[in-house]
Amino acid sequence: MLCANDCAAILLFDPINIRYATDTSNMQVWTLHNPERYALVFANGPVILWEFQNCKHLHDDQVLIDEVRSAVSWSYFSAGDRSSELIKTWAEELINTLKDYGENNLNLAIDHVDFLGVKLLQESGINIVEGHSLMENARKIKSVDELELMRWSIEVCQKGIQRMYDETRPGITENELWAWLHFENIAHGGEWIETRLLSSGQRTNPWMQESSNKILKSGEMVCFDTDLIGPYGYCADISRTWTVDHEMPTMRQRKLYNLAYDQIHTNMELLKPGLSYKEFSDQAWHIPQEYYENRYCCMAHGVGMADEYPSISHSGEDFNRSGYDGTFQENMVMCIESYIGEKGGSEGVKLEQQVLITTNGYEVLSTYPWEETWLL
Repeated sequence: MLCANDCAAILLFDPINIRYATDTSNMQVWTLHNPERYALVFANGPVILWEFQNCKHLHDDQVLIDEVRSAVSWSYFSAGDRSSELIKTWAEELINTLKDYGENNLNLAIDHVDFLGVKLLQESGINIVEGHSLMENARKIKSVDELELMRWSIEVCQKGIQRMYDETRPGITENELWAWLHFENIAHGGEWIETRLLSSGQRTNPWMQESSNKILKSGEMVCFDTDLIGPYGYCADISRTWTVDHEMPTMRQRKLYNLAYDQIHTNMELLKPGLSYKEFSDQAWHIPQEYYENRYCCMAHGVGMADEYPSISHSGEDFNRSGYDGTFQENMVMCIESYIGEKGGSEGVKLEQQVLITTNGYEVLSTYPWEETWLL
C-alpha cells in the first residue's frame, strides 16, 4: 500500500494500526486517547517503534521491529506548557529519520496526529498523505494467520455468549449480565469490549442503548452486540437475542425475530467475490415500511482488529447520502447486521453474523446457535 501510494513510510498513532503493523501491544485503550507511542513503517526500510517511557523491555523478543526508541511525549497531559518545545523535538527526530531511510522520498502517510504536528512537518517540506484510508485498505484482506486468530477470538466470545445465556434470569441487572462477557473474555486472554450494547424489555427499542442497572423481568427480550476484542487483538462482533428465563416468545416477539433472521440470511446469501457494494445494497432484503425508520445504521461492515472498512449503506436515501461503492474480495471478513423494531414499539430484535468471503461465496465464522424453536 505504501508503494502503491508513493509513500516513503507511514506514521502510526492508532494502537490498532500499530499492532497490525508491528504485532506490539501496550495499554491499548489508554493510548487510543493518549498519543504516547507511535511507529514509523518504511516501504523499503526499517520498522521503528517509539515506545512509552520505560517500556522498551516489553518488546525484547519482537522480531518484526528493527528498533525501539523512547517516545517524545508532547501531549498537553504529558508536557503541559512545554508542549510547543517538545513537539519540535518530536518533529526533528521524525524528519531526520525519514530523511535517513526514505530514499529521498518526502511523502509521509499518517493515520492521525495532532494538527500542530502536521503543521511542523509540512513546514519542513514533508508532504503529508492521508493514511487512515491506506491502513483500512491494507487491513481489509485477511491472511491465513489472521483468520486463525480471529477464529480463536470468536470461540472465546461464544464462551462469553453461552455464559450470558446461562445467567439470563429474572432479578439480575443488565450490567450484571453483561459482565459475564467481559469475564470470559479476560479469563481467556482477551483484551477489551468496545461498547456496552446490551438492553432488555422496552430498552431494546430503539436500539443503541447501553447496559444499565435495569432489572431483567421474566419473558422480556434481551439483545446484545458483543464488539469484543479478544486474544491477540482480533474482533468478534456477534449479536443475538433471547428472552429472560428462556421462555417461549410471544407471537409479536417471534415475528420480530423471524424478520431479523430472514434479513441476515437473505443478505448473507448475496455475498461473493466480485459483487459490488452497490449491488449488494440494491439486492438486499427489503425492510418492511413499519420497521424502516428504526433500521440499523448499516447493512454490513468489515471487521478485523475492530470494525473496519467497508460500511455498506442501505439502498435509497442512505446510500445517496453517504454510501460508497467498491467490490467484495476473497478473504474479506464481513459482519451482516439486522435490527427489527418499529418506531414506538415495545421491543426489538438485534442479530449479527460474522462471515468470511470465500472463492465461491461465504463461510460462517460465528456459529453460536439461533433460537431455532422461534423460527416459523
